[in-house]
Amino acid sequence: MQHAPIIAPSILAADFSRLGEEIARISTADWVHVDIMDGHFVPNLSFGPDITATVRALTDKPLDVHLMIENPERWVERYARAGATTLIFHVEATEDPVRLARTIRDLGVRAAFSLKPATPIEPYLPHLEHFDEVLVMSVEPGFGGQSFMPDQLDKVRTLRREIDARGLATLIEIDGGISEETIAAAAQAGCDAFVAGSAVYKAEDPAGMVTSLRERARLS
Repeated sequence: MQHAPIIAPSILAADFSRLGEEIARISTADWVHVDIMDGHFVPNLSFGPDITATVRALTDKPLDVHLMIENPERWVERYARAGATTLIFHVEATEDPVRLARTIRDLGVRAAFSLKPATPIEPYLPHLEHFDEVLVMSVEPGFGGQSFMPDQLDKVRTLRREIDARGLATLIEIDGGISEETIAAAAQAGCDAFVAGSAVYKAEDPAGMVTSLRERARLS
């Protein structure tokens, strides 16, 4: 059963020099999405645990923390301590996703996995009960502002069928190229949560854009 639309603006698209103001501009958001990049798993470098802790101090909204990093096992405890509500790791970066999910849940944090566009979803379907959320990447991870890849909605449809058939509470999130033009298709495919960076922060009124995105998802 699909959840009411959750909009999670990515602060990767925000002005880091005035983070407090930028977070205040998304007052209508459900979650705040924090992209962590290590310069190895993906070519770019972004925030670390300290910035995550700063964001935690600036908002009481749930922090959806996306670890685009190698060896996530070494880092999940630090990000849990920094205030993550959900920790999303990449299946390509770990040998045992289920064990890592258990570790994350033991830290009192929601566990989630993500997968790159070329990675099939099917091997992970039998293990969905261990995850609170699955993040489908609809762009190559590591860079903001890329174009939406509609073929990734096949993964969403597959996940939706499996989750509903088994009566699971696992949420489906999508990240990459989400805008007023693309969010309806993602919602129709079965997404519950939507990460939007450029579409929100390049808008004249980011809070209004969040509301508009939620409405388009809801009406789809």
